[in-house]
Amino acid sequence: MSPRIVVITGASAGIGRATALRLARDGAAVVACGRRAERLDALAGEILAAGGRALPVVADVTSEADMDRLAGAAVERFGRLDVMMCNAGFGVYGAIDAVRPDQMRRLVDVNFMGTYHAARAALPIFRRQAAGHLIVVSSIVGRRGVPFMGAYAATKFAQVGLAECLRAELAGSNIHVSVVFPVSTTTEFAEVMMRESGFATEGHGPTQPAADVADAIAKAIERPVPEVYPLRRARGLVLLNALAPGFTDRVVRRWGRKPIDG
Repeated sequence: MSPRIVVITGASAGIGRATALRLARDGAAVVACGRRAERLDALAGEILAAGGRALPVVADVTSEADMDRLAGAAVERFGRLDVMMCNAGFGVYGAIDAVRPDQMRRLVDVNFMGTYHAARAALPIFRRQAAGHLIVVSSIVGRRGVPFMGAYAATKFAQVGLAECLRAELAGSNIHVSVVFPVSTTTEFAEVMMRESGFATEGHGPTQPAADVADAIAKAIERPVPEVYPLRRARGLVLLNALAPGFTDRVVRRWGRKPIDG
């Protein structure tokens, strides 16, 4: 991979952190964004110790000003911005009538508006450069909802709609838009969801390590594609849903997340 300047939101853990390390290993300069300064500093220190380039930036994706500052910091430090990876997000478990309005607003603010703010900050820079790559980390539930994840899935579907429209607007240019659809990934996602929901859950479907998602994202940066399925067979769920949505309802009901008793 030729050296690129990459901004990653939600870089302090999980997919964001794994991707930062993966891209830095390939020579990219990483601007790591998150709210936990100590974790960002540790990530940057690890990258720098390995001979890479990194800039930690404490910022909140729900803040328009913070995202403008983040994109500006990348350009000021490294001279350009090649990739904006919109990765920050979290989940809440529960039936729609059990999810509180304040929880829903928070999900929308972080998962969808966070993507919007980051994309909006990067696009003027991409247009000036006549090049750039927006990567939106959605979820397989952004293509096919699963039981009791409706609030989370709604924000992931919204990300996809935003990205698809933007991709069509930019068709024929050298500005690319890719959407990533991970399945359940081994990160702190479940721990955060337990804290936000008030109880623990467990998944019964396929899982993947964060490093596999990072590898798939790295390949998409090198050769831009509209959609990225880190677990290839997950695309089959999308196709099945298009052909037989009622049958797929029963499939996802079997494999969806469930509360842990006790």
